[in-house]
Amino acid sequence: MTYPVQQIQRSLNGLGFGPLVVDGVKGPRTDAAIVAFKQSIGFRARPYVGPLTWAALSAPAAESDIPWLSEALLVKGLHEARNRARLVDWFDRSVSWIDPREIPWCGAFVATCLRRWDGDIALPENPLGARNWKKFGEKCPPQLGSVLVFWRGSKQGWKGHAGFYWGEDGAAYHVLGGNQSNAVNVTRVSKDRLIDARWPEAAAQSGKRIFLNRNGTPLSTNEV
Repeated sequence: MTYPVQQIQRSLNGLGFGPLVVDGVKGPRTDAAIVAFKQSIGFRARPYVGPLTWAALSAPAAESDIPWLSEALLVKGLHEARNRARLVDWFDRSVSWIDPREIPWCGAFVATCLRRWDGDIALPENPLGARNWKKFGEKCPPQLGSVLVFWRGSKQGWKGHAGFYWGEDGAAYHVLGGNQSNAVNVTRVSKDRLIDARWPEAAAQSGKRIFLNRNGTPLSTNEV
């Protein structure tokens, strides 16, 4: 099946893999953007758009009007080593002192996205501690744009992971986050590991649950 190239290009631009000219021509730049997008979600890196890639590109989150998700999409694909300087420059000043190659930065990613939306938003004490995001904002059902907090290693331990709800399938949440395989991307995390979902108190909840196809990517057990 052939999918409309202009829509593919618009979605890639919206997800931060452009800029592409939306001309309906599947040339080298569009192919390269498709490959980069597929790599970011764990698909085989080739410039082919099949049903699963189309579903991922067409997810409602790709055209989200949630401001902190829009901020997250601007840095999608950045890697802690290859793009260290750009990543550190992007971080909010409250967390910009860290070296992302040395310190887990999923909390720094969440904090920065939210602070770029609202520079005065109250962050949890020590936002670098993923489980501290349990105290952020207000409790909510998992939904598009919510902060998801997971346990990592042991449910009774202190390690965790935090990122934004991007979608879900039957077994996992699709999390748009940082420090996922050392980069900003979408990673599937088992629903069994969810501790809490939180929402900024100053914003209306989206109320959107996004159901995505399973893409074959193994469930993450260690996001760093």
